[in-house]
Amino acid sequence: MPAWWRWRWRPGRDPSRAAPDDAATTEAAELLRRVRAIELRARRLVDDLFLGEYHAVFRGRGIEFDELRPYVVGDDVRSIDWKSYARTGEPLVRRYREDRDLTVLFAVDVSASQSAGAAEQSKASLAAELCAVFSLAAIRNHDRAGLLLFASAPERYIRPAGGSVHVLRLVREVLSASPATRGTDLGAALKYLTGVQRRRATLFVISDFLTEGYARALRAASRRFDIIAVRIREPLDEELPAAGLVRLAGAEGGPAYEVDSDDEAVREAYAARVRAIDAERERLFGELGIDEIAIVTGEDYVRTLLAFFRRRARAVA
Repeated sequence: MPAWWRWRWRPGRDPSRAAPDDAATTEAAELLRRVRAIELRARRLVDDLFLGEYHAVFRGRGIEFDELRPYVVGDDVRSIDWKSYARTGEPLVRRYREDRDLTVLFAVDVSASQSAGAAEQSKASLAAELCAVFSLAAIRNHDRAGLLLFASAPERYIRPAGGSVHVLRLVREVLSASPATRGTDLGAALKYLTGVQRRRATLFVISDFLTEGYARALRAASRRFDIIAVRIREPLDEELPAAGLVRLAGAEGGPAYEVDSDDEAVREAYAARVRAIDAERERLFGELGIDEIAIVTGEDYVRTLLAFFRRRARAVA
């Protein structure tokens, strides 16, 4: 993928001047505040909207026998265990429970481009919030959640576990990510997860998907995982605004250039590159049956997630 594609528009900013670091205690307190704020919002969304939707969509591997109990008026007569009735003369009803034992994984893009941009909320911050929503829904359904942070290489892997404390850890890891690499290699991340996660799992891949070269790894991963792509973008990712002469600096490395964004040819070349990347991704996702959730920073994602859950519920019904 051409290096120029990762440039980000930063009007009025001098990239050579970095803000001074806060004291370690202040940074820790701010991180804790952000984690708690995300947890509270995610908890409200899950409790009010997504908990039942999640359970309906992500079902267990099957059902197993739980117990026999006495028949009461109103029970479905088809659930009566007739063999027990023949032995005891008492109608008993067979009860089953869902054998869930589900694992949910999150592969989160923490490359430099996720924190760059012109939007008030960064893609990295929104990714942490979405991780909180999905992982909290998983934990509330007694599933396990795990996390892989990736950039040009897999950066950090958290093994699947349960419990609300574990959810806070996942959110904290996404928010505080400080990758050793700057670029994006989705293929390497998928290959890593295919190697470490031997059992079938649901995999949420959270990225802007402005990258290429991962088709082979995605095909291999789709045989192991139920993959759901969560595409997070800001408007600047897809369209360069007409703002005169601007300086574009590479978020993931490369030289800086000045371009005339008022030139329609420049803006069209910018947008055409995105359309080409998106067309190839959509073709690949369609071939592999991968669902995609498209979310834009600064917009309310609740309706988008509800539409996704309901669409999946109809598909698995």
